Amino acid sequence: CGFCQRADCNPEVFGQLCSQDGLCVHENCLYHARRLNQRGADEEGFYGFLFPDIREELKRVAQKRCCICRQRGASVTCRARRCPRTFHYPCGSERGCVSQFFGEFKSFCWKHRPVQRVRAVQQGQTLCLICQEAVAERLSYDTLVCPNCTSAWFHRRCIQGQALRSALHHFRCPLCQDMVTFQAEMFRLGIKIPDRDAAWEEDGAFADHYQRHSSCDTSQCLCPMGREEAEENGPWRLLLCHSCGSRGTHQRCSNLGEEVDSWECCDCSNADTGEGCSFGGD
Repeated sequence: CGFCQRADCNPEVFGQLCSQDGLCVHENCLYHARRLNQRGADEEGFYGFLFPDIREELKRVAQKRCCICRQRGASVTCRARRCPRTFHYPCGSERGCVSQFFGEFKSFCWKHRPVQRVRAVQQGQTLCLICQEAVAERLSYDTLVCPNCTSAWFHRRCIQGQALRSALHHFRCPLCQDMVTFQAEMFRLGIKIPDRDAAWEEDGAFADHYQRHSSCDTSQCLCPMGREEAEENGPWRLLLCHSCGSRGTHQRCSNLGEEVDSWECCDCSNADTGEGCSFGGD
């Protein structure tokens, strides 16, 4: 990335790594570069950030040092009054800075970041509602709570992953199901909630579920053209298990007659008789 000088591609931290026209930058670095504005349509440049503007911003920050790693190219500035701190987006995330993904896309250093003002008390050891591992004993940058029910606790990384999967149309507290108050608080705390439908609602999300099985799964496939060969008739006709549909065999590989139109795999056939079993050389 021209801004943070990292090649990491974890979308939950950096957003997408965009590369075109001699430029290579992280999505989140773009959105939080202090002097960079979206002057184009969404399909122009990267997310509306025009290539000439990106080059100009890269030139501007080339000599600005990150207050965390001390390397050049720092493009994110704390928006608190009179705070001079400037940093790379990923350095800020690792140090506990907050970059917001709404409105003016403001960023704040670890001294001036927004914090939760919720009265929430844990009863014994509290687990993250998403990963089911223990959270810290009090609210912090890495430990958040639902402001509505004050009973649902999360790791920041876990609720960020949930926000990216659920997106704006479905993101809500997993416990009390509140959406309005919950989303507003998560936005304020720097959780990125993309304005799109949930990942599971996108076209093709389940395309692999509808692909017909198309290979011979016998322990020793005899077909000279390979396991994927499937002819309409003859010894290399491919039959699928009539019970599960997830295993297949060539007619000859399971020693089936021409008249056989139905076949059942080992997993589905009768365990006592082994009828239809074509695996393991039986």
